[in-house]
Amino acid sequence: MDEATARAVLATAAATQSHPELRGIDAGAAPLLSFGDNAVFACGGLVAKIARTSELLDRARHEVAVARWLEEQGVPAARAAGEPELVDGHPLTLWHRLPDPVRPAGARDLAELLRVVHALPAPPLPLPRRELLGGVERWLTLAGDAIDPGDAAYLRARRDGFAAEAAALTPHLEPGTIHGDALPRNVLIGPDGPVLMDLETFSHDLREHDLVVMALSHDRYGLPGEAYDAFSTAYGWDVREWEGCAVLRGARETASCAWVAQHAPTNPKALAEFERRVASLRDGDPTVRWYPF
Repeated sequence: MDEATARAVLATAAATQSHPELRGIDAGAAPLLSFGDNAVFACGGLVAKIARTSELLDRARHEVAVARWLEEQGVPAARAAGEPELVDGHPLTLWHRLPDPVRPAGARDLAELLRVVHALPAPPLPLPRRELLGGVERWLTLAGDAIDPGDAAYLRARRDGFAAEAAALTPHLEPGTIHGDALPRNVLIGPDGPVLMDLETFSHDLREHDLVVMALSHDRYGLPGEAYDAFSTAYGWDVREWEGCAVLRGARETASCAWVAQHAPTNPKALAEFERRVASLRDGDPTVRWYPF
């Protein structure tokens, strides 16, 4: 799915009776807020998320259910504005648009929200395990012939190896509810404080999953040391002290590399970033800088 396809899906939704909230929306002019597994458009007081493939419908349903539970728990998080629907073969969800941020989200903001999430009671809805490597095959398939088949085979083998190692880990923290993709970009600082966004990967698993993300951000993406220290201090523990950190870090690197691959067919910059990441993994060089995409 490229941007044009996503806008066509939005236009179809705006023209149907089942989405009266979108009536009058100009799909061709709606601001594109982000484009990853979902194309996210601003639609007046709403946000429309359009997933790349129909197989993501269950994940969209999961995200909406999580949002409703978090609302019941009083957790500041994105609020759903309806149930997911399949439009032209693509899952579409609507969300209440959050206010403009008053400042960028920082590492400490994320840590404080994670403390809230990690303290939640068991939810009434089933939460899956955090299948960190579960999207690798889908992303590589979407990449198709745009990437070197040898690189795809390398990532598949790396995925299988880390999946086995991760399954054997002994956690330091008590397993429980996690966000699953804990990054400052998934936090918005509104006038009333931090709000958690992108709830698709909420899971019941090792809480270390939520902490390794920032360790990798420090190692690969240039997060300053003082920002990482603020994160671990605010949370109350540095995951790098845990012997399993390297395994979850390696698994996330594998997933992050494959995630970029899905953009390679239509974006030369994505292909270049994918190749940079694969080369650094092949060379075993943890110092090569990766760039957010």
